[in-house]
Amino acid sequence: SRRGADPGCRAQRGRLHGALGVTEPGAAGPRLEVVLIGDSGVGKSNLLSRFTRNEFNLESKSTIGVEFATRSIQVDGKTIKAQIWDTAGQERYRAITSAYYRGAVGALLVYDIAKHLTYENVERWLKELRDHADNNIVIMLVGNKSDLRHLRAVPTDEARAFAEKNNLSFIETSALDSTNVEEAFKNILTEIYRIVSQKQIADRSAHDESPGNNVVDISVPPTTDGQKSNKLQCCQNL
Repeated sequence: SRRGADPGCRAQRGRLHGALGVTEPGAAGPRLEVVLIGDSGVGKSNLLSRFTRNEFNLESKSTIGVEFATRSIQVDGKTIKAQIWDTAGQERYRAITSAYYRGAVGALLVYDIAKHLTYENVERWLKELRDHADNNIVIMLVGNKSDLRHLRAVPTDEARAFAEKNNLSFIETSALDSTNVEEAFKNILTEIYRIVSQKQIADRSAHDESPGNNVVDISVPPTTDGQKSNKLQCCQNL
């Protein structure tokens, strides 16, 4: 499903605070919120529609504000529901879209391999993301439109080196011919889910090892009359 969102809806919907995911009542696994960010025209909306509906629109218009779609995938035997927010890349929507970073546990930072300027702006997007998002957010750098090989302006090795330098994962995709689209979303969602799981295990372990949980009850039996007599004789012999 895909829906539009106005700025006010942020206060009404559930947010993922701190724990990088929430398990809803009756759900088999957590709901993970991921944002798509990057310059206007790099193909964010078509990446989203390809992943969630297996559709591509050659005449896709620029996103106004923020829209989102959902899809569930299987990770380690659990059903993970992804809520993916497609943010507008245009400057005039920046105040709206940056507000959506705070609830996200993952981000796909997208550029167009055929337009070097969109790659140059990745650094600015990354700074904005890190200024507004949770410190633990998982970020993937995505070079989209890999089908435009004859027009390539951003060398793969250059982008991969940038990703490694900034602790980002990296992949090249094509929303047009579906190359690596499924892999990009599944890889980031799997990474997030496993981080969540490890964090929950670590939290439980820390709780189990806390001093309050290692207290051993010591039972002191009452003193019998015979023991009192022995103590009295001992004192009288001094």
